[in-house]
Amino acid sequence: MNVLLLLFFPSAVSKVRTWALDREVFQNIMRRTAETRQEQHRNFLRSVPLLENLPEEKLSKMVDCLEVEYYNKGEYVIREGEEGSTFFIIAQGKVKVTQMSDAHTAPQTINTLQRGDYFGEKALISDDVRSANIVADENGVECLVIDRETFDQTVGTFHELQKYLQGYVATLERDDKKRHGRKSLSRHQSQPLSPDVVQLKDLVSAFPSSRPFDLLDSVATLGVGGFGRVELVKVKDKDVTFALKVIKKKHVVDNRQEEHVHSERKILAEARSPFVVKLYRTFKDNKYVYMLLEACLGGEIWSLLRDRGSFDESTSKFCVACVTEAFDYLHRKGVLYRDLKPENLMLDTDGYIKLVDFGFAKKIRCGQKTWTFCGTPEYVAPEIILNQGHSLSVDFWSLGILVFELLTGSPPFCGTDQMMTYTFILKGIEKMDFPRKITKRPEDLIRKLCRPNPSERLGNLKNGITDIKKHRWFNGFNWEGLKVRTLSSPLKREVSGPTDHRYFDSYAPDEDSPPDEFSGWDVDF
Repeated sequence: MNVLLLLFFPSAVSKVRTWALDREVFQNIMRRTAETRQEQHRNFLRSVPLLENLPEEKLSKMVDCLEVEYYNKGEYVIREGEEGSTFFIIAQGKVKVTQMSDAHTAPQTINTLQRGDYFGEKALISDDVRSANIVADENGVECLVIDRETFDQTVGTFHELQKYLQGYVATLERDDKKRHGRKSLSRHQSQPLSPDVVQLKDLVSAFPSSRPFDLLDSVATLGVGGFGRVELVKVKDKDVTFALKVIKKKHVVDNRQEEHVHSERKILAEARSPFVVKLYRTFKDNKYVYMLLEACLGGEIWSLLRDRGSFDESTSKFCVACVTEAFDYLHRKGVLYRDLKPENLMLDTDGYIKLVDFGFAKKIRCGQKTWTFCGTPEYVAPEIILNQGHSLSVDFWSLGILVFELLTGSPPFCGTDQMMTYTFILKGIEKMDFPRKITKRPEDLIRKLCRPNPSERLGNLKNGITDIKKHRWFNGFNWEGLKVRTLSSPLKREVSGPTDHRYFDSYAPDEDSPPDEFSGWDVDF
């Protein structure tokens, strides 16, 4: 076989000066740099009293496991009161240590840490309730990080290393005195109705029980579906708007969805969470049942994701945290959501996410399973496909799918048809190669949420949904600020007033009038 080999040699077209570096010199430079960095990290670890007596081979394992994380000025590395499992050493830059003196004042700076200092060492041997905030005091703060799970797997558990760590008690007691704090005991509970909501409920209570459009003007259509439409409506002579879900009664009966509509109405009527859309009133006439809902004028997460292509980690984290809080509330009430997807995440005027469309939601008893096949194909958990019965853990599966889609712009399981999608889902996510857009921490969260065995999923273990909030991806996240809505949303959009619907697609008017339906299934509306 004859082979034509073409060689291309660069040639100068003008006077050129070059620097040359041969392979051996380059390799020596890289080796020395790596050795210097390893020795520097080893010295950092040796300076920690908890680790000073560890054998050299175990310390070397720790050095190999260290990850590097960067923070800019004002970013929280850890927050006071959160439970942590991660140890940090400052490799570059400065951080502030702050503590709350009481609930009504800003955190007070009590110390400054810099290169070579460390914090969170207690997390390597036990659950650590953070006793202070650690906040980056300049841009480019570099931290070396290792979590307890990695430490246990590569170096050994506290029980295995006890003979080397016997002096740790005195060290931790001394450090605790320096950084004494209080454990946060707050839990996500039902929120009392705000005065604004009470005022709106009083307003709509005066509406007649049928023909709501006698007192409402339609502003625009916000969405359409097989069930009907969602209209932005304005109270006549008032600067107040709602989202009116208009459901065709005949369509409900034809598709045997009466139970789902009743379930949606009951669950939303009882919901008291800032992360769940509010239901103010229901109506009915011969053709439709109506749900008068809170208007979320920031638009759908789906359309925003479509326009941007994907979200960065901080934006995705905020979205997932809002959904996690919604699930925390609903699951405490025994409510299974079953229809998580970007289309069902709406933004209010503050840029906070609310779950909408509870047509597949169901209230179940503790330990109960349900067998209804429902949900969006790309988000359906394997046990639903296999008809094995499912419970709250399917929501955790869908949360993992959501994390993936927010970070990449598409869900991990997509086929040319539903059956192919289900086949991919049943193959699982364990051996899947993740896109580069998904870094190590969110990948770990996704894999733990999307375990094929529901009993092994994060969120469904002994600590419940707390395990999700404590995952390393959420280190430093301000959960308390999210709950009380003081945390600034990366998704807040400008809204000029209660009738501003610019963030919704345009829809043609509905010219089709359904037939009357008199079976009486809607007697409670």
